[in-house]
Amino acid sequence: MPSDTDSPARSAGATLPYMSRTIALVGLMGAGKSTVGRRLAEKLGRDFYDSDTEIERAAGLSISDIFTLHGEEDFRRGEHQVLKRLLTLPPHVLATGGGAYLNDETRALMRQNAVTVWLNADLETLWRRVQKRDTRPLLKRPDAKAVLTNLLAEREPIYSQADLVVRSKDGPHINTVNAIYKALQTWKPD
Repeated sequence: MPSDTDSPARSAGATLPYMSRTIALVGLMGAGKSTVGRRLAEKLGRDFYDSDTEIERAAGLSISDIFTLHGEEDFRRGEHQVLKRLLTLPPHVLATGGGAYLNDETRALMRQNAVTVWLNADLETLWRRVQKRDTRPLLKRPDAKAVLTNLLAEREPIYSQADLVVRSKDGPHINTVNAIYKALQTWKPD
């Protein structure tokens, strides 16, 4: 467990650049954004928001139901509006949906108001993780692994535009949290 002096939220006079910004976790489904995000928020002494949870709350529907009833395009419009609102809040940790960072406007808002961290996981890790839940609308197909493979190939070039890249591996989530924390210590805005 880190001591109080290890936590930037508690360090007297700490002025590292990331401290005035939201930490936005981006990456493909199964990368660990929600789980790692909660733990990172605890470590930093910040609030945590999960954009998918906020979207479900605003719509009164599950993500899966939104996709089914309204389609992906409407979902993405709503996602942008929710993220726009969340990015106006005081600095916090934000787990975003897998496709959120693909939207040019959303990505620009994140780059302006947050430190973006790509949780980069390999295909096999992602596949093992996403099979644990059947609530992922883009994977409700017989060829789900092929869909995931294609999504990873299509999205990696965009995710790589994040401010920081941290590997998300199997093992204790605290390892990923600590890797993000370490990377934040040397991050400087463009």
